Amino acid sequence: MVAPLACAALAAGPAGCRAGDPAAAPATGRVPASDVDAAPRDRVRAGGTLRWPLPEFPAQWNFDHVNGSKGVVDLVVQGALPFLMRADATGVPHPVPEYVTSARVTAARPRQVVTYRLNPRARWSDGRPIGYRDFAAQARALSGRDPRFQVATVTGYRQVLRVAPGRRDEVKVTFARPYADWRSLFSPLYPASTNADPRVFNAGWLNRLPVTAGPFRAGPVDQVAKTVTLVRDPAWWGRPAKLDRIVFRAMDTSAMPGAFANGEVDLMDIGTDAGALRRAEGVRGAVIHRAGGPDWRHFTLNAAGPVLADPRVRRAVMLGIDRRVIARSDLADLGWPAQTLGNHFFVNTQEGYADNSGGLGRYDPAAASRLLDAAGWARHGRYRARGGRVLALRFVVPSGVPGSRQEGELTRALLERIGIRVDIKPVPTDDLFDRYVTPGDFDIVPFSWLGTSFPLSPLRSVFVKPRGDRIQQNYARAGSDAIDKAMDRAIGEVDPVRARTLVNAADRLIWQEATVLPLYQRPQIVATRAGLANLGAGGFSEPAYEDIGFTGPAPGAP
Repeated sequence: MVAPLACAALAAGPAGCRAGDPAAAPATGRVPASDVDAAPRDRVRAGGTLRWPLPEFPAQWNFDHVNGSKGVVDLVVQGALPFLMRADATGVPHPVPEYVTSARVTAARPRQVVTYRLNPRARWSDGRPIGYRDFAAQARALSGRDPRFQVATVTGYRQVLRVAPGRRDEVKVTFARPYADWRSLFSPLYPASTNADPRVFNAGWLNRLPVTAGPFRAGPVDQVAKTVTLVRDPAWWGRPAKLDRIVFRAMDTSAMPGAFANGEVDLMDIGTDAGALRRAEGVRGAVIHRAGGPDWRHFTLNAAGPVLADPRVRRAVMLGIDRRVIARSDLADLGWPAQTLGNHFFVNTQEGYADNSGGLGRYDPAAASRLLDAAGWARHGRYRARGGRVLALRFVVPSGVPGSRQEGELTRALLERIGIRVDIKPVPTDDLFDRYVTPGDFDIVPFSWLGTSFPLSPLRSVFVKPRGDRIQQNYARAGSDAIDKAMDRAIGEVDPVRARTLVNAADRLIWQEATVLPLYQRPQIVATRAGLANLGAGGFSEPAYEDIGFTGPAPGAP
């Protein structure tokens, strides 16, 4: 997977996110890297329906599209599309043999060549074999060379020089320059029919999953009930899925605790909702899973707006927000350390982490006031103004997510101290990205980036300098050539120790740009129904959907 996953809610459906080492939580002892009630397949009963809540209901099911790169899309398509690599609990990706029997670098000079040996049984649901044309079409579509493809990111794919068939069942991918994170590519893999035509790429996966190739195939997508159903695919060539079906149902995160308590859903990502944790702990038979993970909470500042276009104002906003207050509020009563995050690529417990925030990571309202004075925003009573305009910012939050609203209230109180007015604007959760974040209709927005086992490659699209209207996932709409070059140097470094040094060099430049304010490493706390196996708080690991099931009677079963 290349694109990072955006998650609007503080408590969202488990997204199988990935990255480095387990977190250490002083309040509760050492948190495991993964806690999923692992069970061998022979202990998992065949049959049953898993009812899985989603925090939003997307229209776009092409994960590579700018409007489709969301945690909920990734969560659903993992069961129905090819993911060539699957990360274990330590964050190490391994080939998935149902798709590729091997994947390795077969040449380093004069060009890096990666050879994939495909499983000859792998087929799309329309009967066509999975082959090099699918790889070639995806590499072209996501390269950024054709602006008609509205892609979420070009990272990695823009380095692909050519894709060609090798010997029988082989695909050879040649890179124009070294790309250390090649394992992040082609997961998910979409069929050539999607990636060969920009019209199909942009609109062919709206409100449907037309082609699949996984243990589950697409069932009904009900836009009224906000459900999408995956059903066991009898044509799947791998180990048969244990479950008959998975029903994903979108609901407000505020409704999830009640739905879980009433037996309407079988799991719930508690996230940072202490009330939801208390209610889940009171549900008979519920199991609470905890794991350290790569996900992180942050505020994005819109540098394209008339006020925040000035980097002095953006830096003042960062200095005027006490991140410790936000973290303590969000993480209260969870038994999780309220530790702020000082990096845009590594979480606190990950190898390579360094706090690069410098002065901008401190709460310093006096320094913030001096920056605003220098920018010409003079104090007039409670708020500052310039040229007859009050210094006011729109803090856009998803409705039905009390934690986000509380973040807005705290931010309003903190920034009022330095003369900035904050107007909180609640919007429907389903609309947050498509109608507000992606078009740039906000000044500050809180959400989480759901991490992967590749700390830099997925996030390059978040910080790369926008080119005209092509922002990829840089919702802050600001960047620099220096940041781009620093990220590219890190991405091209194959030595992991030196690569981590280069990643941190890029991170220091991003802090100075003052567009994304990291808050804290997001805990993974997941409640599941008793007997649900091979799913929970995955931490850095990714589930094999065919192995998910119940060790006892499924809910509603006799």
